[in-house]
Amino acid sequence: MGVVVPPQRHKSSTRVDIARAMVITVLLIVFLVISRDSAWSLRNAPSKIFLDKDDSLQDIVTWDEHSLFIRGERVMIMSGEFHPWRLPVPSLWLDVFQKIKAMGFNCVSFYSYWALLEGQPGNFTANGVFAFEPFFEAATQAGIYLIARPGPYINAEVSFGGYPGWVQRIHSLLRTTAEDYLAATENYIANIDAIIAKAQITNGGPIILYQPENEYTTSVILPFPNGKYMQYVEDQARKAGIVVPLISNDAAPLGHNAPGTGKGAVDIYGHDAYPLGFDCSSPSHWPPLALSGVYHQVHKLQSPSTPFSLVEFQGGSFDPWGGPGFNNCAALTNHEFARVFFKNNIAAGATIHNIYMLFGGTNWGNIGHPGGYTSYDYGAAISEDRSILSEKYSELKLLAEWLKVSPDYIVATPGAAVSLTYATNPAITVTKLSGNTTSGEGSFFVVRHSNYASTSSSTYKMKIPTSKGTITVPKLFDQLTLNGRDSKIMVTDYNVRGYKLLYSTAEIFTHQKYDNKTVLVVYTGPNETNELAVVVDSLPHVVADESIQVNKTLGLVTLAWNTSTMRRTVRVNDELHIYLLDRDSAYRYWVPEVANSAPLIINGPYLVRSSLIQDGILSLSADFNTSTTIEITGVPETVKELQVNGEAVDVEFINGTMIAHIPYSAPELQIPALSSLSWRCIDSLPEIQPDYDDSSWTSADHPTTNNSYQRLHTPTSLFAGDYGFHAGVLLFRGHFTARGSEKTLEIQTQGGTAYGHSIWLNGTFLGSWAGDASSASHAASYALPRDLLEPGCPYVLTVVLDHMGLDENGVVGLDTGKAPRGILRYRLASSLFSPATPIAWKLAGNLGGEAHADVARGPLNEGGLHAERAGYHLPRPPTDDASFAAGSPLTPASSAAGPGIAFYTAPLVLDLPAEAYDVPLSFVFTATGPLRVQLYVNGWQFGKYVPHIGPQTRFPVPEGILNYRGENWIGLAVWRMEGAGAVGLEDFRLEAGVPVLTGRAPVELVESPAWQKREGVY
Repeated sequence: MGVVVPPQRHKSSTRVDIARAMVITVLLIVFLVISRDSAWSLRNAPSKIFLDKDDSLQDIVTWDEHSLFIRGERVMIMSGEFHPWRLPVPSLWLDVFQKIKAMGFNCVSFYSYWALLEGQPGNFTANGVFAFEPFFEAATQAGIYLIARPGPYINAEVSFGGYPGWVQRIHSLLRTTAEDYLAATENYIANIDAIIAKAQITNGGPIILYQPENEYTTSVILPFPNGKYMQYVEDQARKAGIVVPLISNDAAPLGHNAPGTGKGAVDIYGHDAYPLGFDCSSPSHWPPLALSGVYHQVHKLQSPSTPFSLVEFQGGSFDPWGGPGFNNCAALTNHEFARVFFKNNIAAGATIHNIYMLFGGTNWGNIGHPGGYTSYDYGAAISEDRSILSEKYSELKLLAEWLKVSPDYIVATPGAAVSLTYATNPAITVTKLSGNTTSGEGSFFVVRHSNYASTSSSTYKMKIPTSKGTITVPKLFDQLTLNGRDSKIMVTDYNVRGYKLLYSTAEIFTHQKYDNKTVLVVYTGPNETNELAVVVDSLPHVVADESIQVNKTLGLVTLAWNTSTMRRTVRVNDELHIYLLDRDSAYRYWVPEVANSAPLIINGPYLVRSSLIQDGILSLSADFNTSTTIEITGVPETVKELQVNGEAVDVEFINGTMIAHIPYSAPELQIPALSSLSWRCIDSLPEIQPDYDDSSWTSADHPTTNNSYQRLHTPTSLFAGDYGFHAGVLLFRGHFTARGSEKTLEIQTQGGTAYGHSIWLNGTFLGSWAGDASSASHAASYALPRDLLEPGCPYVLTVVLDHMGLDENGVVGLDTGKAPRGILRYRLASSLFSPATPIAWKLAGNLGGEAHADVARGPLNEGGLHAERAGYHLPRPPTDDASFAAGSPLTPASSAAGPGIAFYTAPLVLDLPAEAYDVPLSFVFTATGPLRVQLYVNGWQFGKYVPHIGPQTRFPVPEGILNYRGENWIGLAVWRMEGAGAVGLEDFRLEAGVPVLTGRAPVELVESPAWQKREGVY
């Protein structure tokens, strides 16, 4: 049977699972103890700025043991993952970048996907929605750096981990120094790296780092890691013009290819971490030993000369077929997770911090692997439909904005996570990051529960060292409180634009200096009392609300207050203005950058994209989902006017703050009922008819296979990849001459997790394997109808198989991605011991195979359904042709029909409000019984709906694919897998989310070529 591999789970089997991660953590701790003497020498080595291995390559991006430098300035990299090809509307990329920038992030990491760019060997194309130049331009416009990750292997929950399907035919092991494998990568890497090289920061572009390979971590062969292989990949990049530093992404902190480890060593070592794993079924459960307390210590042993880099840290979770859904994944990795786990990374001194994913997008057009469904929402902070997941998004914003105004953090030295050293309650653990400023002052204290998963609140005091000695806080009340699943960053001797906070138990959001005042914004959790102390030159003058406790002494003012939903402002000497906020109120604050001016502090909008001051006018680009009062702090005195999204707005000034009101009223949306469309229908499975002409089909006549993963158990190869078909529905027709005694067809098919198949004999339905959430293959036995076969007469079997994508290829040496799709075994006979009847097979997949017919939508968008091969899923198909008939997918007649595949198409005219509103739209299904439905929108396959496996029922489709103000064509391929009356669509509708009054740039329709008669259609 060949190698049997269980279904893959994440970035899949490359990811060290939770149990193994626990073992590794224990071993690392032991290693730390054993190696403490050598570690001391590493920690105390002189600091140095390192250039690339070849110092002459460039000097714009450099680094030392603390951080990157960009143009000589230390930079904290707060980054998020965003794949342009999962949002195939280039004019929307700026929208996502602006939302990331508005969080206070300054970087995005992206994969490029080889299979979409070289579907046919030697034919590299990166045009239309697959072009990267608009992505780079949008990043530059938003002020975002980029980390390029082109592979060649990427994982990413995509088919074959990013490899084109034709790579299955390479005999040698993938991700090794095998000559045929390396040769296969050359064209892709030379072309994609040439594109990336042009966009490097050295050429004025946004790319600052380059990652060769991905998660090159796990292997069943030795030697591993193979330094020669990694060196080859790195040399490919350098040869193509990559000069920025090379960064790695180990799937666990194992030190593979770290600097100083020999051949294949990168410039900067980095690794993954997915501490909560990928089971979203119990979203409130945080597993034990998930939070690492030794990140910093391990990093100092493995790569002491480079910044601590988390190149992928969990920002959500993938969800498999049959899973609980991405709402659960968002709950698992929610705002509480962000508070506790991301701040733990800060406690470890991370200064290159990339969150996977920040925006997930959609596995449209068969791009996903079989371990996941169409949505790739990932539970990310920015949802699949580009709406903001409010609390989680906002929590990331609070942290990122603090990092922007806390440069001393970048060079602080993390200590050990301890209890009872700083906090008086052992239920509290504190990690101190000691200041390394020239004055030697300024430290940070990351406070969490010792049991990080605890949902209980704890009270405590803090004993913290400051420039005025060790102080026990609070001083003005009894106890501090840490709520369940919360974490805080407290500061001592903290610089606020020339003022010094001696300490603050409240968290800092931002601080800015303006012409006539300095503004400090702090926030607190619910039901807390907090305290901060400001160092002043003399006895201070303080103006504060009576609810705030104030203690003034010579040279120090101390404030204590209870959390309130009302903002309160404290003025110290009329110069320092301290805004006291609760956390929920802080979520509504934004700090957009302004050219040649201090950033503004803006309260109110759903989103602030950008700000510009010019000719006495402040121009904001912002979004609103309700009527909102905007408060803008820091507006220069020369500015008297405000424009919001290009429209003048009335303003007033109160105590120097600009105030404006933005009215919002939801537009009336006329969303047509899909049941009322003028549906036309055509049989998309004419192949089951015995007189169907398959003379143009590909003969499955290879006596051997090029696939090295699984040996043949059939006379000729029935592996689709051997014939150039790598995505979508596959069809096989098996011709035989009956003996007349045949009673049973035994057949084993393989299509990937959640696949299914249906089989006919001369138009007579034999049965289906409907599929389940865990089976990648299935062996079935079908009894043939009695007296159906006449001796000596010709017959044909038709097998329809749903190709769910190729497995990923994470573990070097297993080559699991080569697991074939197609028919693994078959036997047509009267009994177990009787001779089998010979069968001659033909197969069909997408028109043209690797020379795919639809260049605009790429090599994976189409499968082998008759409607797809003929192009009827494209806009304006020939529905007036006699082969089409009136028929709706929702009519009782359709749902009562027998097994088969029908294709339905209809025009959908939309007339939604103009660009002032961003309106998310989703197609929603309800169905019963074993059914497989593919949704096409203007020719783009944007949904694979399998109701009996689930969980997805809602399929967002972005504007740009959908024409919001004009004609669209909707297609449904409905595959009924059981008898009459058993299955059918109950409902199919288009639903709108909350319309957002937006400052987003207008959306441009992507090229969606309409139907034309295709050459070579069969």
